[in-house]
Amino acid sequence: MDIAFQLSILLALGMGAQWLAWYLKQPSVLFLLFTGIMIGPVLGWFHPDTVLGSLLFPSISLGVAIILFEGALTLQFHEISQHGRVVQNLVTLGAVITIIVLSLAAYWLFNLDFRVALLFGALVCVTGPTVIAPMLRSVRPRSKIANILRWEGIIIDPVGAIAVVLVYEYIVSDGHENSLLLFSKIVLVAFICGGLGAVFLANAIKRYWLPEYMRNVVTFAFVLILFSVSNYLESQSGLLTVTILGLALANWPQFPRQSILAFNESLTLLFIPTLFIILAARMDVTALLGLGWRGLALLFIAMFIARPLAVWFSSFNSGLSIQEKIMISWIGPRGIVAASIASLFALRLQNQHLSGTELLAPMVFLIIIGTVLIQGLGAKTVAGILKVREPGNNGVLIVGSNEVALMLASTLKQLNIDVLVADYHYVQIARARMKGLRTYFGNPVSENAQTELDLIGIGYLFAVSRDKELNTLCELQFRHDFGEQNIYRIRFNEEQDLTSRAQKQYQYVSRQLFGKDVTFRRLENMLGKQTKIKITNITATYDYHQYCHDHPQAIPLFLQDKNNILYIISSEFQPATAIDKKLIALDYQ
Repeated sequence: MDIAFQLSILLALGMGAQWLAWYLKQPSVLFLLFTGIMIGPVLGWFHPDTVLGSLLFPSISLGVAIILFEGALTLQFHEISQHGRVVQNLVTLGAVITIIVLSLAAYWLFNLDFRVALLFGALVCVTGPTVIAPMLRSVRPRSKIANILRWEGIIIDPVGAIAVVLVYEYIVSDGHENSLLLFSKIVLVAFICGGLGAVFLANAIKRYWLPEYMRNVVTFAFVLILFSVSNYLESQSGLLTVTILGLALANWPQFPRQSILAFNESLTLLFIPTLFIILAARMDVTALLGLGWRGLALLFIAMFIARPLAVWFSSFNSGLSIQEKIMISWIGPRGIVAASIASLFALRLQNQHLSGTELLAPMVFLIIIGTVLIQGLGAKTVAGILKVREPGNNGVLIVGSNEVALMLASTLKQLNIDVLVADYHYVQIARARMKGLRTYFGNPVSENAQTELDLIGIGYLFAVSRDKELNTLCELQFRHDFGEQNIYRIRFNEEQDLTSRAQKQYQYVSRQLFGKDVTFRRLENMLGKQTKIKITNITATYDYHQYCHDHPQAIPLFLQDKNNILYIISSEFQPATAIDKKLIALDYQ
């Protein structure tokens, strides 16, 4: 079969697996793994070693280099201490505990060389954001739990990659006559190349030596060139070099890393599915099944000994309840980065003649499959038993930071509803921060927002920006995440047919916030006068109609029941549903 055709189909399968994961709101790693196994070992349609030949190893190496650089570029040192002591401990002390426990378990169970066991422990200490985020959206744990798990996944990804690369460099230098000297040379070359590369690239971009349209492409090419140059100067130093390059640029003052990240994330989205399917297609299913009871014992230790120990030591005296600690201990799935690096290092270590090298990739794949499947399928049940699951995604994403948006956000916050304000107007979003509101500064429909916008616990969208086109784009962007029934927009007096045409084109019309008679201008005019938020109990004897009769100028906004569940007054609101709930309305004093 034509090689170009096979590679094209491979790319299409990778994109299809990613789309299916997005549509089903599940981690993509399982779909990619299943695809690779099916087309490789099961059906025998794709044989990576035959198709790629001598290009297989360089292709995987360059792909992993890009992944490591992109991961390191996300790690800013101040973030480690910025998100609480538990997160800080999990990515440091917790990672060390996980590495030690799993290294010892692999060493005893499979009689591995201690260096291979140490590399395995470093590989599987990482919980990646690509598998954590979909799981959290599905499980809906308490916000405290969700925030800890989310930031642990984001920060430990590059931290774990650094640990893996350092262990690998130690392995390749060990066994030589002057192993310490060789290890020092590898680390020194990596630091010099990575540091000088960061100085050059940062200045080239910040001093406008490059036109803006070339920044991303030059950065991508520069990473690959630096990786190759470093390996030429000192064999095996390239991966550590690009990791140091990413770390240095991530923490370089005023370096425009977001634009680089947006481009690299697109490349990674292209590389990771293709690379992972290739790696899965190379996997020896017989070796995976051959792990037998020892493999199951290793998985048990990873899930029920290593992870809980890491969590309990990291959360000591933190104020977390026992139920919250158990829930955090349960969710620790491993992801694609661990698999890709494990497969590369297994290839590279073939000539080292170390005991157990051939088991490295199957063991890592087993941990990935086991943790994602078991923890993913059981997370809702565990959260329900522990009573740490939110009854629904009750939070609200508000697009816009004008007076109306801030009034709604402040009201929701007073009702103990999680609220996130997103806007690209710096002055207005700064006012939201001053009110103590959680904010996102930027375009909510940008590529950056897809990774930086924290939507865990968020179930509703209020499109109340003065930019009507932004409102429409956000409604279309988030309807898959929240569901069409949970997307609301404010009506403008001067609203044109453009918005209606755009929505009809997609066979989609949003619900109107607070009813058809409430417009943005009316709310804005009321806020300029003596108004305040009033809360009234609606009962069978004093129903919604009676309230509206007694307060004709009031604008009912929300309802809230005894369980803190939010109900939004809209164009489709049924007054009979208001009984035995609190009515929150904007009214004159």
